[in-house]
Amino acid sequence: MDRRTFLALLLSALVIVVTPILFRGFGGRPRTAPPASHDTTTSAASAPAPTAQAPIASPQPATAAPALSLPTAAPRPAADTTTVDAAKTRYVFSTAGAAPQTIVLSGYANLSTGQRNPARATLAASPPTHPAALPLLRYRLVRSSDTLALDTVAFRAQRDANGITFTSSVPAVTIRYAFANDGYLAHVSGEAASAAGAPGPAQLLIDLPATLRSQEADTLEDERHLAYGYKAQHEDVKSVAFGKLDPALVRTDSGPMEWVAVRNKYFLMALVAPSPASSFVALRMQGGARVGKQAPVAAATAVQSVRDGRFGFDLYAGPQSWAQLRAIGHDLENVNPYGGWIPGVQPFATICMRVLLWMRQTFNVSYGWVLIIFGVTVRLLLWPLNQSAMRSSLKMQRLQPELAEVQKRYKNEPEKQREALVKLYQQHGMSPFSPIMGCLPMLLPMPVLFALFFVFQNTIEFRGVSFLWLPDLSLRDPFYIMPLFMGVSMFVLSWIGMRAAPPNPQTKMMSYMMPAVMTMVLLNFASGLNLYYAVQNVAALPQQWLLSRERMKAAPPAPAPAPPLRGRRATT
Repeated sequence: MDRRTFLALLLSALVIVVTPILFRGFGGRPRTAPPASHDTTTSAASAPAPTAQAPIASPQPATAAPALSLPTAAPRPAADTTTVDAAKTRYVFSTAGAAPQTIVLSGYANLSTGQRNPARATLAASPPTHPAALPLLRYRLVRSSDTLALDTVAFRAQRDANGITFTSSVPAVTIRYAFANDGYLAHVSGEAASAAGAPGPAQLLIDLPATLRSQEADTLEDERHLAYGYKAQHEDVKSVAFGKLDPALVRTDSGPMEWVAVRNKYFLMALVAPSPASSFVALRMQGGARVGKQAPVAAATAVQSVRDGRFGFDLYAGPQSWAQLRAIGHDLENVNPYGGWIPGVQPFATICMRVLLWMRQTFNVSYGWVLIIFGVTVRLLLWPLNQSAMRSSLKMQRLQPELAEVQKRYKNEPEKQREALVKLYQQHGMSPFSPIMGCLPMLLPMPVLFALFFVFQNTIEFRGVSFLWLPDLSLRDPFYIMPLFMGVSMFVLSWIGMRAAPPNPQTKMMSYMMPAVMTMVLLNFASGLNLYYAVQNVAALPQQWLLSRERMKAAPPAPAPAPPLRGRRATT
């Protein structure tokens, strides 16, 4: 490995490590000292049955968490369904339990069908293999001695202009849903009267969906994104993938929590506490049955205190749209941690996403053209730095013979060698850090490239967006045209850069290998990412061409060949 390659790798590591320090707290509120928070894990086999569950005193964790299980088709009262249409959603409620059964999102297509005119995306909790339709939410009221499952109670539904209200007589429970704006957000409020001589309910248990049925063409990729999440007060957002939950253990995370949620790749269902008084005191999670290496189902229960017989929360059911979630607040826009397993990517991903959304709204063009404009803009902004780096590289090439001479002359005298090198750099208007600074402009676009990888993998705005022959910018190019074009443009860029450069077998080998390697790496990545990378390469061609001409002019002329001998015969 030559010195420049080593410096490039070193700077890449520095960019990744230093970025979290520079952008600490980006997009969030200042951190304060967090309250005591607990994370306990209890064996499901040794836990008591759910019906004998005792209330949880916040903020202490449950000492014996009950075993969680996926909802089953237990005997229920005769139930009807009622439908409520909002601006962009259609809620289908069941009168058994007063909970939403499915939610249709009119602005998004169900891409899993593969049809020319697909149906609308639907949030549903039933796995494809489940024989019965399961509700998205399941409510249970905990008293001092027992637990009442509200899906065993028959409710009466009454619709009005702003929402729907469910009431039951025995027990006396009222639950109301009031829809706001586009219908993605519903304000849920409830009241449970205490029976004569009996205490009122102490807690509300809300069973979150065991899964969110996939709406994507790649269902396995969608299942890999299934996760529960929550935001504890004064702490960062936590995300727990289904695959990280043990089917034999119950994990209890204690609050207070501002929201709890379940999500897949693009859609989300979140329960948001509108005020600190209504925060969730705990979230219990347990893994479900595995299908090979996949974890398509899990179980989770949120716990909220009931005060004076009243409870309530805001229900968000819709796309993981950054603008939508940002408007709700509580850091809900961070429910999907972009590049959470790579330190430093999250700030760049957020910046890139906001810039792309702004360009889409400002220029009113498709996202394909937005990526082209963005790629050219990034290259133009880096033009001065690249120009300085390229000229510094030319100086280093001309300086190499003198550097080699100094290193050879003072081979056994390190101190004199260092002084001679510093003096030589100063004579040519350079510094010992010039090689490092020459590598920096090449590394600056890398965080953007890493960030865009996660943006295309998670941002719903790119879902199903076509451009030219590309049917979906968030998926791979079905004809592999874009990754091949990206590889060719990368090779041409390298080939122009080698013109009139000093012969270097290692550099020549890398110029052939890197385009091939990058093509294979990005072959099945999002076509939008390949489009951005290809645009970057094409936009860099003029600058690389100008540098090549400058290098050719600065190169010393080749020695003239010796004239042929005439009139005499060479002797030995």
